[in-house]
Amino acid sequence: MANAQHIQRRTAHLAASPAPARFTVGRDRRGTWIVQDRQGLVGGLFANEEAALHFAAEECNYNPADICRAPEGSVLDLDGFAMPSSNLH
Repeated sequence: MANAQHIQRRTAHLAASPAPARFTVGRDRRGTWIVQDRQGLVGGLFANEEAALHFAAEECNYNPADICRAPEGSVLDLDGFAMPSSNLH
């Protein structure tokens, strides 16, 4: 959980970073937590925010510069992924 908190604090000011983050963490239109990969290689739906942040952190070797949060009120989707809701992690 300490790693997730560190990522959350660091992602607040990553918007000004010149290199875009690889992963975006936010919610879909149903309120489910989602991780989008800018490269389109991995991503998924998650039962809670902590699980979504943990997944993104693991995928980028805990580099907070590779993770950003979606702007408040924005809606994410998985564009091209078709995962049943039973695959929540």
